[in-house]
Amino acid sequence: MPDWTLHHGDALTTLPTLAADSVDCVVTDPPYNSGGRTTGERINAAARDKYVTGDAKHTLPDFTGDNRDQRSYTAWLSMVLAECLRIARPGASCLVFTDWRQLPATTDAVQAGGWTWRGIVPWRKPNCRPQRDGFRRACEYVVWGSRGPLAAHPTPVYLPGIVEGSQPSGKDRRHITQKPEAVMRELVKVCIPGGVVLDPFAGSGTTGAAALAEGRSFVGIELSEQYADISRDRFGLGA
Repeated sequence: MPDWTLHHGDALTTLPTLAADSVDCVVTDPPYNSGGRTTGERINAAARDKYVTGDAKHTLPDFTGDNRDQRSYTAWLSMVLAECLRIARPGASCLVFTDWRQLPATTDAVQAGGWTWRGIVPWRKPNCRPQRDGFRRACEYVVWGSRGPLAAHPTPVYLPGIVEGSQPSGKDRRHITQKPEAVMRELVKVCIPGGVVLDPFAGSGTTGAAALAEGRSFVGIELSEQYADISRDRFGLGA
């Protein structure tokens, strides 16, 4: 029976407390530290300023840790992913979300963390704003790595090279940068059946909800107490 554990704390502080070789997959959506045309915008803009349109009707909580420049973001994410590698069993996959600005930094961080880089899975977003005189930013990306050769599933799986889905809206929207649960359910299938999925940036719990729905157990870490509470409620046991 799949189960879950959610730690409230900082990823770099909490990850070293987790046992080595104890999870079968890492699926995570770190704060991208993206956006902002100038240094002032990057330093002073809150996450809501960067990722939420002015006409948004929700009042979802902000989150911290999204104001690093690209060099410090690469170094920080490399340290996080190195700890994830220690915790992962041989054969585990690591999937890390990113956008077009931070794609090069993220592929560097995956490799600097010790993972073998295996490719990029585009996430196509059908609902996205048009770009005047240019191209829609209709994709974000999932960087894929592994700890050595891939773990063999009892029954081989053949997963798509592109995933598709729009961010939830209305009462289903629980986080500023929430990913679609259907997309996450597709991604966690790279984890062996009955395995354990780790997300060091659990947010509102979408990775965990997807893992549990697909018969995997879940270990999450979330810095924001508000979002940690939302995750616990989402998993069905309250705060």
